[in-house]
Amino acid sequence: MSEPGQPVFGEIIRDSRKKRGWSQTELGEKAGVSRPTIARVEANNDVTTATIAKIAHALGLTLELKGGD
Repeated sequence: MSEPGQPVFGEIIRDSRKKRGWSQTELGEKAGVSRPTIARVEANNDVTTATIAKIAHALGLTLELKGGD
């Protein structure tokens, strides 16, 4: 769950993609996933951790997992 005021994961992916001037298709090609998969991620639908890792890597982003206290 995201904290109040923090962007949702899909928004971060979309903003990062747009900053690079990439279409969903271009990001999909760079990440090795389909354009519909990119659309699902940006819409915050369920995708695998492996898919998220591929997309983050293609965008030069770092994943950080936090445990709840």
